Amino acid sequence: MIVAKAILLMSGNGERFGSSTPKQFLNLSGKKIYLHTLETFLSFHEFKEILLVCHQEYTDQVKEEVSDPRIRIIKGGRTRQDSSYRGLLTCGNETTHVVIHDAVRPFVSQCIIEENLTALKKYDAVDTCISSTDTIVHAETFDTITSIPDRAKYLRGQTPQSFSYPLILEAHEKATDQNTSDDCRLILNLKKPVHIVSGSEDNIKITNELDLFLAEQLMHRKIKPFPKEILSVRGKTFAITGGTGGIGSALVKLLKKEGAQPLILSKSSPSYPIDLTDYDATEVLFEKLGPIDGLINCVGCLCLKPFHALSSEEINHLIQTNFHTLLYSCRAAHIKPGGHIINLSSSSFSRGRKSYTLYSSAKAAIVNFTQGLAEERPDLHINAIVPQRTATPMRRMNFPNEKLSSLLAPLEVAKKILSLLKQKGTTATLLEVRKK
Repeated sequence: MIVAKAILLMSGNGERFGSSTPKQFLNLSGKKIYLHTLETFLSFHEFKEILLVCHQEYTDQVKEEVSDPRIRIIKGGRTRQDSSYRGLLTCGNETTHVVIHDAVRPFVSQCIIEENLTALKKYDAVDTCISSTDTIVHAETFDTITSIPDRAKYLRGQTPQSFSYPLILEAHEKATDQNTSDDCRLILNLKKPVHIVSGSEDNIKITNELDLFLAEQLMHRKIKPFPKEILSVRGKTFAITGGTGGIGSALVKLLKKEGAQPLILSKSSPSYPIDLTDYDATEVLFEKLGPIDGLINCVGCLCLKPFHALSSEEINHLIQTNFHTLLYSCRAAHIKPGGHIINLSSSSFSRGRKSYTLYSSAKAAIVNFTQGLAEERPDLHINAIVPQRTATPMRRMNFPNEKLSSLLAPLEVAKKILSLLKQKGTTATLLEVRKK
């Protein structure tokens, strides 16, 4: 009988990251890095227990943040090897196999873990590796190249690393070097073979600030599959700011078809005309609406004009329309527990755009605001939709020469929003919508 346990190493102190907070406890898209990693491992029923080998000063905090009965928290050691050994000693004699992983590799895929578990049925030691796209240079001293070996014969090691429990325990107990940063090296010291499974370029280890920036970009691409259980929106009430054109209008039609009640909030709304740049008026309206099941912010204003050519009135209008309206609505809306806030951003959020700098910067602010608000409001599902260029009236007016075939249809974005409203569990996430 196989009794497999996972060991997540998370006791580093963050020296190389240069932060007073160890990197595993920093936030990535609204959630601590180690929690992203843990979430993937918890999806495997094969692990009878998951051991979190934790930084000693953070064990109490971690106990408050995790609740799954399969999790056990133990204090880490002075070095990575010491922490790994402590995890092994805690596993117990009933353990047959262990999978050891760096908690600061939050993009480990289910496929990689599955391949490790499958390989353990045949091999006693398994390492996760990827090929190198860079030339490998060997240097005895840092200032002079000694040789340039064939990179095809050299791989980059990742984690997880997986083992027969008796073998890796023996390897640690017989280790002469007490500061080895790789468990597979200890197996090789015993003259035992290590099998290789394929890793992924995305399976990065977050070590410095640049890694964290890259991780945020990877997280934007990581669209989690919606759960198989699809919830109904029938009878639910959703407020849609800017629901009279483009994406908002398409969403209104879908919600009505699903039996939901969409409330259109905009200056031109026939039912709820409102100047959303006026906070007092916005607050009064949401008081009248009462509790709602969700808020979808679709308001936007695009004006092609160099920044230096904008008047102060135009600057204020662009900032208020593209950002203040969203803030005011999120602040004033009374959303039921478990309800949704979905904020529309844009692919222009990733960098400033010539001639519409305020629009693109507001879309970047929306992303950061959404992630921060999701941390503050764990009782709600708060996400951002990031569509690529979409054939809205606003887009067509500003870019009349664009080929329609190159643009995303507003209906496709509305369908993604509807799918998000029909599920629960996803929050602090950026969901990209791209043309198929």
